[in-house]
Amino acid sequence: MDVFKMMNKHSHEQVVFCNEPEIGLRAIIAIHDTSLGPSLGGCRFYNYQSDDDAMYDVLRLSRGMTYKASIAGLNLGGGKSVIIGNPETDKNEYLFRAFGRFVDGLGGRYITAEDMNTSVRDMEWVRNETQYVTGISRALGGSGDPSPVTALGVFVGIQAAFKTRRGSEDLNEVKVAVQGVGHVGYHICRLLHEAGAQLFVSDVNQLAVETIVEEFGATAVNGDEIYGLDVDVFAPCAMGAILNDKTIPQLKAEIIAGAANNQLAESKKHGEALLKRGILYAPDYAINAGGLINVANELEGYNRDRAFQQAEGIYDTLMAIFKTSEAQGIPTNVASDQLAEERIQQVAKIKTFYTSTTHRVFKRS
Repeated sequence: MDVFKMMNKHSHEQVVFCNEPEIGLRAIIAIHDTSLGPSLGGCRFYNYQSDDDAMYDVLRLSRGMTYKASIAGLNLGGGKSVIIGNPETDKNEYLFRAFGRFVDGLGGRYITAEDMNTSVRDMEWVRNETQYVTGISRALGGSGDPSPVTALGVFVGIQAAFKTRRGSEDLNEVKVAVQGVGHVGYHICRLLHEAGAQLFVSDVNQLAVETIVEEFGATAVNGDEIYGLDVDVFAPCAMGAILNDKTIPQLKAEIIAGAANNQLAESKKHGEALLKRGILYAPDYAINAGGLINVANELEGYNRDRAFQQAEGIYDTLMAIFKTSEAQGIPTNVASDQLAEERIQQVAKIKTFYTSTTHRVFKRS
């Protein structure tokens, strides 16, 4: 693997390899961009097939966090970390404390949080070694489960998409297919049900599906059948890369708005494919930013009401993306990238200006 070539491809600032063989820690921390502030992103624990796969994943994810923080209006950069191992057998206090010492060594350039296969408890072990961690329990001053805040952002995002497409935010009797009804998916279904929407749900966890059916009167759907349903909205809330050559031709929904990360298998190709089909796509990192907004609030002293209020701002963010997309005739994911990049560039210019001005004043004095 040519590490520097991979870093240069998307302008990553720093990659840290963390090795503690006596404890079994093998981890990678990637910092993509700190123009807006210190990088913040979760720690993923996954049994990668190779170190190359882990490297590719952490670079991809950290870049995504830069765009997510920027489009959400947060003063944060993009970072991510991955721990290589089996989360079922390899997780323990000592491993996470060792990881915390590596995070602490970065002096605040990277702030970690929970992610796939890591939990609030794991982050509390990390907290024993560093202050640069979020996603801890509310009892310790953290934010706890971010799912309700993430779900609220997705819900108002669906309203924004519906307003753009139909001229109304009213979701009563609107048909929504929700793929994935885990923690976030559950709360999305709850909010949609309260708004009067008709729900169609699928998940590999049959018990989770049965819960949604019982509590919210949803209709259960088997596996891939969910793509071809005659619904108004398709809300992917499970795995990524589900919008691809195979699934896009099946879609009958006119809106795609869900919580899953990296929904487009190929960003350019499949963003354009959705545009050509007239499907309004809510870019994933914009609509699911509620989780990041939630943990970012911990940095200033967590206030749950403020976190929910900021998550409601996702509505305005998506309206701006949709307007840019329509005005320029470009896919919504391209419009979102454009707006995120513009904010990063403008803040970077301001920082450069004031740094150079301060230097000149200091020299003259």
